[in-house]
Amino acid sequence: MRMRLVAFIVALMMAVTGCSGDRHEGTTSKGVAQVVKGVRLEQVTASEVPQRQEAVGTVMAVTSAVVAARVAGTITAMNVKEGDRVRKGQTLAVLEANETLAGASAAEAGVEEAKRALEEAKSRKKLADGTFQRFQKLYSEQAVTKQEFETRKSEQEVAEQGVLRAESRLVQAKENSRAAAVISGYTRLVSPISGVVTAKAADRGATVFPGTPVLSVEEESGYRLHVQVPETLKGGVTAGQSVEMVIDGQQPRSGVVSEVVPVVDPASRTFTVKIPVSGKGVRSGTYGRVYLLQGTVRGILLPRGAVLERGTLTSVWVVDSGNIARMRLVKPGRIVGDKVEILSGVTVGERVVVSGADKVTDGVKVE
Repeated sequence: MRMRLVAFIVALMMAVTGCSGDRHEGTTSKGVAQVVKGVRLEQVTASEVPQRQEAVGTVMAVTSAVVAARVAGTITAMNVKEGDRVRKGQTLAVLEANETLAGASAAEAGVEEAKRALEEAKSRKKLADGTFQRFQKLYSEQAVTKQEFETRKSEQEVAEQGVLRAESRLVQAKENSRAAAVISGYTRLVSPISGVVTAKAADRGATVFPGTPVLSVEEESGYRLHVQVPETLKGGVTAGQSVEMVIDGQQPRSGVVSEVVPVVDPASRTFTVKIPVSGKGVRSGTYGRVYLLQGTVRGILLPRGAVLERGTLTSVWVVDSGNIARMRLVKPGRIVGDKVEILSGVTVGERVVVSGADKVTDGVKVE
């Protein structure tokens, strides 16, 4: 039974083939090639194809800041979230730092104590001055001994030194109070720049210590693509050089190198190149590619309209000396402006359809 079924299918295929004859897609029933007009041809020529070196990088803000804790404490208020726009000087978070506040209170109390000590020292000096003046008069009248006079003079000098010491302590106490007030102000985390909050490393209730990162803020006024370029190209990249780049899968755009960092990373053997970028969709952390020109080579470039893509296959219409079009699979390279690099499949001197390719089928005659 199975053999009969196979024989039937084979016979059916032969019958269908017999009915169709040898007619091709681009021929009439009489075997004459169909004619397609309005098609433009171009002869394949060798061109100078720019050679590029690809390098990858990340977009970073030109100006950014990490807001870190400057005193130990617990975050009691978090006033912003990621994506919020903030202004310079705005309070982003508040810490509860009991030791810091206690230190500020103690410093203020020290100022008051120093003020009282100065008043007492001035009172003692005033008394010593009056006593010395009386004894000075009595000594001139020889009513007191020289020893008594010298004693009162010494007491006056000691009182004067006491005032100077008290004044110095007051100055130091005020300095301590001002420093404590500044440190007390560290319980408020403020934004050093105007921009957008890009990261939040801690939240309300978290305990932080001096140097602990809490928030990150970036200015939106400018971004640069930081690209890691192989060390072998170190002499071929300079500031002011034009490059082509692609940011986050967008359309290719032109750029100009603004800075070349001369230091080579010993681990990756690369150096950093910075390129300003702007426009819609450009944000810190965005992925980017840069193509650095490294001279040219002879190759084949065809207009984009000549190259057809069907699934994973790429082809062109090649026209022979009889103006008959035949599909030819090709291996494309990269896009160079409005043209496509062809790595294999066509040769110099052949003619290809560059306009009106949608009208062409295999075997037609083009005019």
